[in-house]
Amino acid sequence: MNIQEKYAVQNIKIPVTLWINGEAVRLEIDPKWTMLYVLREVLDLTGTKCGCKTGDCGACKIIADGTAVNACTLLARKAHEQQMKIETIESLADGESLHPIQEAFVECGAVQCGYCTPGMIIAAKALLDRNPDPDENEIRAALANNICRCTGYVKIVEAIQLSAKRLKEGGKNGK
Repeated sequence: MNIQEKYAVQNIKIPVTLWINGEAVRLEIDPKWTMLYVLREVLDLTGTKCGCKTGDCGACKIIADGTAVNACTLLARKAHEQQMKIETIESLADGESLHPIQEAFVECGAVQCGYCTPGMIIAAKALLDRNPDPDENEIRAALANNICRCTGYVKIVEAIQLSAKRLKEGGKNGK
């Protein structure tokens, strides 16, 4: 047996149940698939962006059990095994009605090219879910693993501050 045969990639699929945006999704997946691949390529939830595929840019940020994580480094089988509750950018808007964080991003001009925006909004939601009144340093720390090449982050921080204020005043708290 040559080395290629010895280490040939096998087409193995495993059954999983993933909890995505409040729904149980049953699939058969390759054990090596990431949540990014499953979301975008299998489930057609393309709001989660593919940037670096190494966990460095934050474009693929999702919320897993309340924590913002990079979907490109989270194996879907791990999400299944740990019964993680996954939230994506698609879970925030209610039909045509945007979530207060999304509204604030638009209002404050925090959206430039838009590529990093879903990851930034998801990072902001995870922060505001655990700390409804963060200061600027806490906001910047929550965004530390999200790269934006267009804005300089000032408008993004302002948008998160505005959405925190609105959520405290009784705005929609997300799903």
